[in-house]
Amino acid sequence: MANIRETDLPGIGRKFSVETEESEKISIIVHEDGKREIFHNPPDSPEEYELVVTLGDVEARQIASIIGGMSYRPSGLEQAELSLSQLSIEWYKLKRNMDCLGKTIGDLAIRENTGTVVIASIESSRKQKISPGPEYVLQEGYTLVVAGERSGIQILKQLLERGSG
Repeated sequence: MANIRETDLPGIGRKFSVETEESEKISIIVHEDGKREIFHNPPDSPEEYELVVTLGDVEARQIASIIGGMSYRPSGLEQAELSLSQLSIEWYKLKRNMDCLGKTIGDLAIRENTGTVVIASIESSRKQKISPGPEYVLQEGYTLVVAGERSGIQILKQLLERGSG
């Protein structure tokens, strides 16, 4: 879940600073006249923010409804989550620079190290692999459908990012 901080800007409006689960940092300034400015913090310049876009009030509300899924809900289910008591099922997309890329499920000993299982993989070409075995090689852009307890899934995410236990 994103970490959001709010700051009043007297005479201007309010600033929302957001750090996402992917460690992306953005700031949104909502001006008293309804204008919104969205800034992005490049990872290589931690002190600088770049203006990404300026939106009017109506534009901002339209875009918010798109982002919020009010007009279209994606079928890719990259971030979809279903929880049943202690069991969670999550979709987790493998991204560039993750240390698990090129390794197999067996190399990472996912079940042994995390207590979770990979129940399916959706490859970049949309090809699906149900119950991939230990020889299955993880590649950038693949979305893994994993099941386990929430704490195990958090350990799995760290394992995928670091590439080792």
